[in-house]
Amino acid sequence: MESEKNENLDNEPNSVKLKYVKLGYHYLVSNAMYIFLVPLTIASTHLSVLSVEHFIHLFNYLKFNLLSVTLCTALTVFLATFHFMRRAKQVYLLNFVCYKPEPGLMFSQEAFMETSKRNGSFSEESLAFQKKILEKSGYGPKTYVSKSLIDVPMNQTFEEARKEAEMVMFGAIDKLLAKTRVNVKDIGILVVNCSLFNPTPSLSAMVVNRYKLRENILSYSLGGMGCSAGLISIDLAKRLLQVQPNSYALVVSMEIMTLNWYPGNNRSMLLSNCLFRLGAAAILLSNRSSDRRHSKYQLIHTLRTHKGADDKCYNCVIQKEDMDKRLGISLSKDLLTVAGEALKTNITTLGPLVLPLSEQILFFVNLVGRKIFKMKIKRYVPDFKLAFEHFCIHAGGRAVLDELEKNLGLSKWHMEPSRMTLYRFGNTSSSSLWYELAYFEAKGRIKKGDRVWQIAFGSGFKCNSAVWHALQTINPKYEKNNPWIDEIDKFPVYVPKVAAIVS
Repeated sequence: MESEKNENLDNEPNSVKLKYVKLGYHYLVSNAMYIFLVPLTIASTHLSVLSVEHFIHLFNYLKFNLLSVTLCTALTVFLATFHFMRRAKQVYLLNFVCYKPEPGLMFSQEAFMETSKRNGSFSEESLAFQKKILEKSGYGPKTYVSKSLIDVPMNQTFEEARKEAEMVMFGAIDKLLAKTRVNVKDIGILVVNCSLFNPTPSLSAMVVNRYKLRENILSYSLGGMGCSAGLISIDLAKRLLQVQPNSYALVVSMEIMTLNWYPGNNRSMLLSNCLFRLGAAAILLSNRSSDRRHSKYQLIHTLRTHKGADDKCYNCVIQKEDMDKRLGISLSKDLLTVAGEALKTNITTLGPLVLPLSEQILFFVNLVGRKIFKMKIKRYVPDFKLAFEHFCIHAGGRAVLDELEKNLGLSKWHMEPSRMTLYRFGNTSSSSLWYELAYFEAKGRIKKGDRVWQIAFGSGFKCNSAVWHALQTINPKYEKNNPWIDEIDKFPVYVPKVAAIVS
């Protein structure tokens, strides 16, 4: 033990030296432009010795070449105009609201197990399996479920599912409209995503009917796209805003639980019962330049990765019937491996767009060494903490968060919003990223100029990213309808690896 301690002490100076070498390297590369400007500055001082005769000679030269000067000027003006006309419109996030259900819909782990036993369709082995999953889930005692699952007996009807959809959608939108004070007639784009509940008329039509939105609205309902559909909706809204002048886009992300309780004994399908919880988010985007000063964030990048061409990826999260013809969502054991591969593809594409030049050089040198010179060196994982101040990682489950924390080299502080969202609200599917961003805001961590990276995974299999730039410092005192604001002082809390459920 003593020798191990001495070894660590011996290595400490080396680690400190390495730290400062790396910091010096990043500083040098990041400020390379300024360093190269020094010779130019010195050269420019020589221009100060030019006499008036030199400038008169230059003027006479240009006067006798008027045609060339005119053509060059016209070409410059044309190219500049063409560039500004072709440049994509900027997209701003005015505000967002996460739905917080009534206290009567809270569902503790003990209540979950009581409901499962009362259901009568689960074997003793299935009940024991669900209890084990819940104990290791990282969920707290105050997550929410739909009223239909609390009722005795369960009220799993289509009408009840529609009521649940109206409750979460309209509950979030009402508060968002009150926050932003935007006239509903100015909303030109509507995108609603929900994977497993797709009624007729559609969910987007329900919103149009409730708020009497205009007749020429571009309205979309996205179904079957899993937990990453929230960022797909943001990407779709962004692309529409870039071609629709002076518009607002309303995005609603949610999942409906009522019709998706699995009553069978297939273990891969029982996982979805244990993991998913009630939640929704409404987001208002704008492309109006006048809204920039009122907006919280600017959307910088959206990036989508789809691995559906690979059969293993396609089948790792799939809705199907079990041997007894009971419908459920099957989660494969390969899920973490598939998610890792999808993330690797996504960040390889995203990296050059967001990482500082210093990290890109290190990554490139490492890649050349491994691929071209066949060097047996460890793959270099770029330090994304140099590109982002905040990370919103989909709270899909404890194992997913553990894996990303390790692979991206993130600290406990970076992971706190994702873990606390998992503890307080559970996996709310596509809306979970917004509960995490709301946590940042409630904690007062968002400062003007900060960069936020949202990462989500979903069936298909997909990994999607969105990058936001904070346009203002968020003061929690002025944040209304934030789901955390009334209890944020209680967080973070310690979450044990295993939380025993009292039977």
